[in-house]
Amino acid sequence: MNDINQDEEVQKQIAREVRMQEGASKLLAACSQREQALEASKSLVTCSARILALLSQLQKMREAQVLQRMGRRSSEVVSFNERLPCMGKVAISDLRIPLMWKDSEYFKNKGELHRCAVFCLVQCGTEIYDTDLVMVDRTLTDICFEETILFNEVGPGFQLRVELYSSCVPEDFSLGAPAPRRLSRLGGSLGCTTRKKTRAALKSAAGCRTFSSRGGARGDAGGRDSSSPSLPGVTRLGPKYHLLAHTTLRIDHVQDSFKTHDLSLAAAEDSPFWLPLYGNMCCRLVAQPLCMVQQIITGKLMVKLGEDLNCWDNAYGVLRGTSLFCYHSQDDFESDKQPLLTIPINKDTLICLSEREPLQAQSIHISTQCLGEDATYTLTTHTPDDTQRWMEAFWQHFYDMSQWKHCCDDLMKIEMPCRRKSITVKQGSLYHEIVTPSSPNEADPMIQDLPTEIRTLLSSYYNESY
Repeated sequence: MNDINQDEEVQKQIAREVRMQEGASKLLAACSQREQALEASKSLVTCSARILALLSQLQKMREAQVLQRMGRRSSEVVSFNERLPCMGKVAISDLRIPLMWKDSEYFKNKGELHRCAVFCLVQCGTEIYDTDLVMVDRTLTDICFEETILFNEVGPGFQLRVELYSSCVPEDFSLGAPAPRRLSRLGGSLGCTTRKKTRAALKSAAGCRTFSSRGGARGDAGGRDSSSPSLPGVTRLGPKYHLLAHTTLRIDHVQDSFKTHDLSLAAAEDSPFWLPLYGNMCCRLVAQPLCMVQQIITGKLMVKLGEDLNCWDNAYGVLRGTSLFCYHSQDDFESDKQPLLTIPINKDTLICLSEREPLQAQSIHISTQCLGEDATYTLTTHTPDDTQRWMEAFWQHFYDMSQWKHCCDDLMKIEMPCRRKSITVKQGSLYHEIVTPSSPNEADPMIQDLPTEIRTLLSSYYNESY
């Protein structure tokens, strides 16, 4: 994809998120229930964060284009001869954030009931996902987010940022029934507003330099202001979320088990949205490099068996993960039969080429450890071009392993993500209340006159949110 197509694709993503944000703002203006307002406000935070991340990406792309036009080389541009590590999948799951209530609050159940609505934003590059909303009060000892969040295209230098947002929910929370004039606001020209906001966002990306590499506005040390991210001109009604704590996880934090990580607090104890955090969170962060799951190279080989220099056997080789599998034939491989030989491959494996031999192809010597003992394997290909192809595949594989570090020691299992939204909230959504009543006669006359554009917006908003 060339620079122009990438630029256009990012602009389309920004326009989509601006439209989603506009839709969430309209929904928030017409909400009549607490759950609806909390979900709509959460959507505003998520959309704003995505827009800021995309604007940052667009700015970097345009800066790189300017440097190229000036004949200068950006520090992030990689030359043709330099190797690039393979991409991989990174998944975070089982988020647990322990709370530390005072004895009088938790055990004696005294004092004012402090309730907050909380959720997490998880960002890696320009990909941002939000967790389900959790209501927290002194009856809970941990904030738990059950879903698995998966990032599919991640490099070994990834930075996965987790942000915890909180909004105080008072006991007397009430938005009241939406007045007819509030509903009539939904009939405005959304298309015109969206185009203006998109143009403003793109203009900001081209000339503004106030976004950090994480995509957030530069404010506090964490990269974002303690209040929820938002763009200029976006009306914020109803509940507001504030950044309560955050942390950034990298490849060194990856571990195929439950692990504790430090949290950086971003709010003071006297804040109304404050929760008594221990200052850490627990989660399972796993990585699955492509070199561990996909076939790096396959093809016909000749494998030397034993010490006899003339004892060679034809084989079909498959390099994948931490092994070079040698099958009797390609049919055996495709039939999932047991391999003739399995050669361990890891970061400490040594590979070298021998001198030219009568076969007109150099032998490949593999020195590694098998069952705790040093072992050397010799194999060759049928043509010099195949030898070069296999050697290049080995060098790339070793480079991928060196960059992904311990993530290539063993294949980590990633559970398929399962985003579980609250059924109660979905069934009581604003869209289902005002656009799809159980009976046409039940709909308000003003709702029946709702423009098709807004109906489409509301429908797409909820279809993409669940």
